[in-house]
Amino acid sequence: MEMVPSEENQLVPKEGMFWSCRQSIFNEMKKRFSQIENASEEPRVLCIVQDTTNAKTVNERLTLNLPASTTLSKLFEDVAHKASYVNGTFDLAWGKTGDMGSLDPSSETSLTESGFEPGKRNFLQLTDKDGEQPQIASDESGTAGSSGLDDSSQERFIGPLPRDGTVGCSSDYSSPSYSYSSILNKSDTGYVGLVNQAMTCYLNSLLQTLFMTPEFRNALYNWEFEESEEDPVTSIPYQLQRLFLLLQTSKKRAIETTDVTRSFGWDSSEAWQQHDVQELCRVMFDALEQKWKQTEQADLINQLYQGKLKDYVRCLECGYESWRIDTYLDIPLVIRPFGASQAYGSVEEALQAFVQPETLDGANQYFCERCKKKCDARKGLRFLHFPYLLTLQLKRFDFDYTTMHRIKLNDRMSFPEELDMGPFIDVEDEKSPQTESCTDSGAENEGSCHSDQMCNDFSADDGVDEGICLDSASSTERVLKPKVPSLNTSSLTFELFSVMVHSGSAAGGHYYACIKSFSDGQWYSFNDQHVSKITQEDIRKTYGGSSGSRGYYSSAFASSTNAYMLIYRLKDPTRNAKYLDCEDFPEHIKHLVQREKESEEQEKRQREIERNTCKIKLFCMHPVKMMTMMENKLEVHKDKTLREATEMAYKLMELDGVVPLDCCRLVKYDEFHEYLERSYEGEDDTPMGLLLGGVKSSYMFDLLLETRRAEQVFQPYKPGEVMVKVHVVDLKTDTIAPPVSIRAYLNQSITEFKQLIAQATELSAETMRVVLERCYNDLRLLYVPNKTLKAEGFFRSNKVFVESSESPDHQVTFTDSLLWKLLDRHGNTIRLFVSLPVQSPGTNRTICQKVGGETEFSEGSKGNRNSVEAILEESTEKLKNLSLQQQQCSSTSDSQKTSDTSDFEHIETPSPSQEPDSSSISAVVAVDNRELENRIRAAGGGVAYSDPETQFPGEERSDSEVNNDRSTSSVDSDILSSSHSSDTLCNADSGPIQLANGLDSHSITSSRRSKANEGKKETWDTAEEDSGTDSEYDENGKSKAESYYLYFRAEPYAQEDGSGEGGQKCVLVHVDKRITLSAFKQNLEPFVGVTSTQFKVFRVYANNQEFESVRLNETLSSFSDDNKVTIRLGRALKKGEYRVKVYQLLVNDAEPCKFLVDTVFAKGMTVKQSKEELMPQLKDQCKLDLNIDKFRLRKKTWKNPGTVFLDYHVYEEDINISSNWEVFLEVLDGPEKMKSMSQLAVLTRRWTPAQMKLEPFQEVVLESSSVEELKEKLSEISGIPLENLEFAKGRGTFPCDISVLEIHQDLDWNPKVSTLNVWPLYICDDGAVVFYRDSTEEPMEQSEDERNELMKKESSRLLKTGHRVSYSPRKEKALKIYLDGGPVKDPGQD
Repeated sequence: MEMVPSEENQLVPKEGMFWSCRQSIFNEMKKRFSQIENASEEPRVLCIVQDTTNAKTVNERLTLNLPASTTLSKLFEDVAHKASYVNGTFDLAWGKTGDMGSLDPSSETSLTESGFEPGKRNFLQLTDKDGEQPQIASDESGTAGSSGLDDSSQERFIGPLPRDGTVGCSSDYSSPSYSYSSILNKSDTGYVGLVNQAMTCYLNSLLQTLFMTPEFRNALYNWEFEESEEDPVTSIPYQLQRLFLLLQTSKKRAIETTDVTRSFGWDSSEAWQQHDVQELCRVMFDALEQKWKQTEQADLINQLYQGKLKDYVRCLECGYESWRIDTYLDIPLVIRPFGASQAYGSVEEALQAFVQPETLDGANQYFCERCKKKCDARKGLRFLHFPYLLTLQLKRFDFDYTTMHRIKLNDRMSFPEELDMGPFIDVEDEKSPQTESCTDSGAENEGSCHSDQMCNDFSADDGVDEGICLDSASSTERVLKPKVPSLNTSSLTFELFSVMVHSGSAAGGHYYACIKSFSDGQWYSFNDQHVSKITQEDIRKTYGGSSGSRGYYSSAFASSTNAYMLIYRLKDPTRNAKYLDCEDFPEHIKHLVQREKESEEQEKRQREIERNTCKIKLFCMHPVKMMTMMENKLEVHKDKTLREATEMAYKLMELDGVVPLDCCRLVKYDEFHEYLERSYEGEDDTPMGLLLGGVKSSYMFDLLLETRRAEQVFQPYKPGEVMVKVHVVDLKTDTIAPPVSIRAYLNQSITEFKQLIAQATELSAETMRVVLERCYNDLRLLYVPNKTLKAEGFFRSNKVFVESSESPDHQVTFTDSLLWKLLDRHGNTIRLFVSLPVQSPGTNRTICQKVGGETEFSEGSKGNRNSVEAILEESTEKLKNLSLQQQQCSSTSDSQKTSDTSDFEHIETPSPSQEPDSSSISAVVAVDNRELENRIRAAGGGVAYSDPETQFPGEERSDSEVNNDRSTSSVDSDILSSSHSSDTLCNADSGPIQLANGLDSHSITSSRRSKANEGKKETWDTAEEDSGTDSEYDENGKSKAESYYLYFRAEPYAQEDGSGEGGQKCVLVHVDKRITLSAFKQNLEPFVGVTSTQFKVFRVYANNQEFESVRLNETLSSFSDDNKVTIRLGRALKKGEYRVKVYQLLVNDAEPCKFLVDTVFAKGMTVKQSKEELMPQLKDQCKLDLNIDKFRLRKKTWKNPGTVFLDYHVYEEDINISSNWEVFLEVLDGPEKMKSMSQLAVLTRRWTPAQMKLEPFQEVVLESSSVEELKEKLSEISGIPLENLEFAKGRGTFPCDISVLEIHQDLDWNPKVSTLNVWPLYICDDGAVVFYRDSTEEPMEQSEDERNELMKKESSRLLKTGHRVSYSPRKEKALKIYLDGGPVKDPGQD
């Protein structure tokens, strides 16, 4: 800028210069705004990046939305930043194209110039670079804030660490996310973390603390394992020794603890149990002491962690003192005393309160042995000896008796880095003249200072009273005052080195440890696999305390991070040890280190092999094993060639000796579409890694090992081709041939496609008709010559039917042609395996067909065998001839359905000229089978079924009875036994397509269902559908099955598993699934040997459960190929009838519910009529001879008795009834008391506490729901005065069993209500259970032995009845360490 002097001799800008500067600034701003505006208008490129370098990240996607002008180098930088990788340590490749070439990370070309498409999704794959995984960016420790450890302003986070990009929370401990790549590199701190198995953070915290304790670690190293004496897998010290060595020498970031937990005897379920770290410490120390018996380390735990204290009581009148010596491993410090409004502010204050004595006065006076009377006394604790390693447990977990929740106290409690325990030690060892020493038990208790779980004898000098004589000072006066010490108090200064922190609430949380290293004095956070440096400020954050006002206790779910256990070490230079260096290890440890290094190297090599191994699905159509598609997984190194991979697949599929190796090849395969994508001609020496696009955790395609015969030649498969399975249809023989596979291009025309088919099938292309099955039940005739396959809806894998003949069927509309009808039947025919009933003893009516063609009869029919056999053969011939006549009349073909893969068995249909084969029986629906039945009946003596309404004496039990009397709800039964009649058709077009002849596509692909049902009268009836059954005959008495023809073919079948032997016969049925159940049953009549009204059809599901199909007018459309059907003898239901299971109610028996019979109730029938029909059945089958007035029927809901049915009640009017209904039959002691529905029948039971006994049930009938009336009735039958009578409603299912040890306290006795139908009783129906008692009667006094004996009896009784022994909530699983390698299982549990 040019400057000129002013009048004041000051330099100022030249005139006009100021305005030009301002203009240039405006121009620059305008240019910037224009760039921003252009950038906003610039097209964006959406990049979706899949990280395939790790199994944990392969399902994750990184999304970047970048300007189209972004360069490739900038793309790599953005991906590196987003994936947290170091740029240059990974490659990017196209993800959805055949070309897997990598992008150039140094290229400055824009994304659009590099092939990226703006406005579309561009898929990329992040892959390894030169076979090496990408390097993790930023800090290697993986902890938040660790990259700025030296920056005091940096906010550090030492709680549960965020994983996988989520905010750290209490759920982190339950689902740890780590991978091999994250544990391969050691932390910058030099320390190794521990992997969280699931919820083992408490274990990791304690193990790291013990590892960082020099005295414990060195002592563990000095112990030598003798493999000849113990199994190393179950040796806890040995596994701890190995773990500590790995923590000291391993180069990994984190190591597993599974070997240690396995030595504890834990299985994988223990990893999902969170426990208290203090509890673990105690249990593990006990286990180590047991394992170290008779070794140098036998007393190690006591030497390091055990202290002593005196528990005393001192009389304030005479000074007599009674005391006991206890030992402890840790000191529990109360955070906030019960009932107090303030918490202790520091550890020192809590310790002072711990030794503060309490005065025993008033009702709590102490009986003094010297004074021989109750006197005021002072009770307290005195520390006699502190351990070398002092453990303080801050009791943050408590119980809130207001909310009845376990809670956590998050109050602030500070703790010093150096703790002087001098003021808390009792240093006086002289006795006061008026004090006498006394040990109550002569034993000292080890554990926490308030625990008495373990006892050890102590030496005589331990019994010396080291306390002081107490005067009658005020109870509020501090007992321990500074005195002239008898030992150097500096020796009682402890330094803090471990803080075990709990983050979370009483409901659950996460443990981690803050530990100071004695090597460099630095504090570290050991948070599972993450280890990072922390500062004193971070330690102070664990004091606890939270903002805001709270009630007396913190919330049960209030979460906070605070210290839970503190470990101090005595400052004593003569005892303070240092960590052993590797060169100072004992010889046995050096050998162990060498073995662990070799094992780690082997693991590393194996991991490297795994990283370079391609794992892909492999399929093969085995030429011998039933031509089934076999599946396996091919694992091949990426550097192996295609030829070597083919050899591996050849051995994997066990083709050696079946097919020569040179007759096999690997091709790219799509399992879902059954599509052969491409073959690899000329690439035998290409590495598999290149062919498959690299090593990935999953592939979007599979491999197929294709085989050929020696005279065949492999067909090349080119990318872009589609596969077509061609089925040749022969109208003369009514057959559909197995498929022939051909390959075509989507841009080929129909004419070219026909020529291709003609070459493969040797059919004439001029007369060829081609029908495409686009999806199930959707046929399209391809007749437009110039239309392409793509336009017709071809995809990767397709199925077509072709027919080429000179028949006049070409002139008929497609939907009226024989071709359409044959294909229609083919698409709707299913194959069912039908199991016929076993011949019942004493009957001679069942006729079954043996596989060999022999007809088998029951013994009673032997004399008439020839006549019955002749009738059967004659009827069989008649059935076949009639079937052929109906086929000719309806122009409907009869062929065997074939599958897409040619593994479906092809069955030829005999022509009219062929001789009927006596070994098979074919039946057609429209046949009057009753003539056949009558003739067979006459030949067999007429004893088969003279009355179709009469039940057979040998009728089989229903499905529920067969399956251990398991009952099925009516809802489930309706769902499972009903079938849906509608066919789902798929049309790929959203609307009509105009064709050359003016027709639209819908006229060509019209629904088969509408055509098949044309002229057919629907028989749906709402009432019938609701009732669950239908009549087999229409209003004129004509069989509904005779109204139209549907395909049915059956033949004998031998079951492969041999289950058909021993009288059980099976039939393989091919049937049109649009047939009704009624017609299906009538077709089965010749095979069952009885009329369709005398047998039942049960559908068998995957779990072998059977459900009866009862809706006769519904079709078999819900059935599918190879479903199983079981036929059982018994009268089938008519319209309005229901099958009912009758159970006997025995209220005072151990088994109150007993199955009796299956029967049938009808709509409109009265209860009395049903009882009359039931009586003969009960007499014959159950030997129950009952008078109609001596029993009642009542509702059954699961095991609970319900509404009593009165004789005049009508089913479906007064009583709702459903299929597979269940009722109770109850035998009465006297006449029926229930006369009206307004009455209420209650089952009552007296509880007599004085005898600890429950009386039998008695029924009380009430006229209303009044509590007063109930009490009056109970008082009347029991003699208990009304004012002393109390009652309670039973819990659970009938008979509401409860232990006599719990009934007196656990039930809600004498509820304050006036009516029974309100809360908490809700007694609104018959059958409720009510217990009652005399309130003045006290429970029987029992000795401990008597109570234990009664408890055993009650447990046995309640377990037999299937009821819970107690209503108490489930207890937490106790923490146990098993010294023998695992818990001993009760053989009875299995």
